[in-house]
Amino acid sequence: MARKIPLVTGEFYHVFNRGVENRPVFLDKKDYRRAKEALEFYRFANLPVKLSHLFLLSSEDRKKILSDLKKKDQKLVEIVSFCFMPNHFHFLLKQAVENGISKFLGNFTNSFTRYFNTRHKRVGPLFQGVFKSVHIETEEQLLHVSRYIHLNPLVSFVVGEKDFETFPWSSLPEFLTGKGGICQTEIILGHFKSPLAYKEFVLDQADYAKKLEAIKHFLLEN
Repeated sequence: MARKIPLVTGEFYHVFNRGVENRPVFLDKKDYRRAKEALEFYRFANLPVKLSHLFLLSSEDRKKILSDLKKKDQKLVEIVSFCFMPNHFHFLLKQAVENGISKFLGNFTNSFTRYFNTRHKRVGPLFQGVFKSVHIETEEQLLHVSRYIHLNPLVSFVVGEKDFETFPWSSLPEFLTGKGGICQTEIILGHFKSPLAYKEFVLDQADYAKKLEAIKHFLLEN
């Protein structure tokens, strides 16, 4: 199925997709870890190998390839924020080259589907067709979408408040600690005095978002 509205280079998009029939697509830490590795790897253009082949190389060769990619800094997309949930994912992306988002999502979903099907002994598509995307039109929308993505694990009760800030399958820990290196956090954090101020911005809507999550089945069509 072709995308009706083209994605524009230099623009930001909220991109998301979920498992076929809403089935879980990340079953354990190994699945989440592989998805995060695919996210980090496939953001780059002109890849010399597939991710599955990368893991067959020696540790020294893997490090050299990854180091060279980072030095060249030729990317399909800039990743602003992300979150992996049990049956879906959310990415906030800036398209870096023409058709970059579509290429990146194709590489990411195809790679992870092959891995998942091999590991869990299944066949067929894993995600629901063409990914969904929403164009970010204002800076205010950009900030709110980043907050929405980071709140997902909390409001969906995947993680409790105690572990929310360290949930390893979202970019929030990278925003709060500066460690990770996948996301261009300054795109969002540049609007705040400090990472702590951003954290307060995110949590400001947590209670409302939880209530909305609890009653959304009354508000949305199935």
